[in-house]
Amino acid sequence: MKVVIALGGNAMTAPDGRARPEDQIAAITRAAGPIADVVATGADVVLTHGNGPQVGNLLVKNELAATVVPPVPLDWCGAQTQGTIGAMLLAALPPALAARRVPRPIAALITRTLVDPADPNFTRPSKPIGRFLSAAQARVMVAHGQEWQDRGERGWRRVVASPEPVEILDAAAVVALLAAGFVVVAAGGGGIPVVRDPDGTVRGVEAVIDKDLSAAVLARTVQAEVLVIATDVPGVSLRYGTPTEERLGVVAAAALRRLQADGHFAGGSMGPKVEAACRFVESGGDRAVIASLDTIAEAAAGRAGTIVTLAEGKA
Repeated sequence: MKVVIALGGNAMTAPDGRARPEDQIAAITRAAGPIADVVATGADVVLTHGNGPQVGNLLVKNELAATVVPPVPLDWCGAQTQGTIGAMLLAALPPALAARRVPRPIAALITRTLVDPADPNFTRPSKPIGRFLSAAQARVMVAHGQEWQDRGERGWRRVVASPEPVEILDAAAVVALLAAGFVVVAAGGGGIPVVRDPDGTVRGVEAVIDKDLSAAVLARTVQAEVLVIATDVPGVSLRYGTPTEERLGVVAAAALRRLQADGHFAGGSMGPKVEAACRFVESGGDRAVIASLDTIAEAAAGRAGTIVTLAEGKA
């Protein structure tokens, strides 16, 4: 069985959200155990991950140094964080696998995700990233070609395009490494955003791709049977955080889409995860599971989390 595991931001930072180097190392070391449990079942595993806190740190460095060195573009930020997080996983996973007597090699790939240059998101950038700045600080970044919006009392904030992922360009390398027995880390942060020009040239663009939507594309491209979206809650709930909260168990994609249309899932949190889960099973995957990080082995086996299938009642 092939399983794609999408790690959320909670797997990359301290419980209070801090993202110091020591916090990130400790968090990824904790995540390594549940990941190794999935590998120990004999599954072929591809890992993908978020990179929001890491890119946020790079953006702060860009801002502080903007009058000295030019800010690096978002595609570079994506590549840098793929390398950093990949290196941390390469350090954390071998001891966890060795403790379970599972001799599997690990590879981390710098991975590009193709987007459409005609995607309407490029004409109306709306994804807020980074911290709030004063008007004077924002003007420095605008002079470097960035788009910033006045958000009132809190200050100015950068907005960028968040186009749809079309294709994982380096998926062939993922497939080859899986066939050779590797656990593969790929498409971190949704992948490095790139477009293909009419002459065939591939180039990076200033954009942020949703990690969960890219995970669904990656999972279908490598023909995975299962997509596990690991987050900081046990599953998908209706009326989350209220006295009438209702956890969803096994649910058909069509039913989940009806709930989505009724406004049950917030766009900045559970919404993309629900969308990714539905897309995966609608495009041929056996099941997608949204579950907490510490239950991903059970989730991969269909015994934990919210299990999304194509047909009602099929787990």
